[in-house]
Amino acid sequence: MELLIIILLVGTSLAGLTFIVERGLALRWKRVVPPEVENAVENCLAASDLPMLRRVCEQAPSPLSRLLLLADKNRDWPFEENVDALQTRARYEVVKLERGLVILEIVVGIAPLLGLVGTIYGLIILFGGMSAAASGDNSNIANGIALALRATLMGLLTAIPSLVAWSYYNKKVETPAVEMETLCDEFLRRQYRGETTDAKAVSKD
Repeated sequence: MELLIIILLVGTSLAGLTFIVERGLALRWKRVVPPEVENAVENCLAASDLPMLRRVCEQAPSPLSRLLLLADKNRDWPFEENVDALQTRARYEVVKLERGLVILEIVVGIAPLLGLVGTIYGLIILFGGMSAAASGDNSNIANGIALALRATLMGLLTAIPSLVAWSYYNKKVETPAVEMETLCDEFLRRQYRGETTDAKAVSKD
């Protein structure tokens, strides 16, 4: 039982560490919002600039690149339909960015519980060894205390970094998501400038 608890705690710790590293690499700003793509959007002022934007997006694949390529592909659609399609795809891209965070959330919840199981098992060994302690054998008491403390420590050492990473990455996803929304909105409004102006004029009339 003791070995099983330790194995589960070590496995949980490794899973948490793996996803902390993986999400840290995946959520780097340059991988989500490449500077070259951001510059291409800012320099895409007319239809003649679209080939340049497509080329840059294809050379730097990223969530932002995929959104811009979709918006460009649907340019012949009405503005509102293109926006709706883009928003649907943007939600999908954000979900991909959040992939793995649920594992960290599970680790945060399960690691202290596993530590608690180890603590309770250690206490069982501790109290079970009290009868033997009367005859001078304190090994069971020592083993029980050691297991209880070791399990608690491992559970906390696993949960705390995972909790910090989970909170940090949740916030980190929001920033590039807002940036992507801003850049895509800017791109669409430039491409539909005449149409949106006409629509506003009609609505005023």
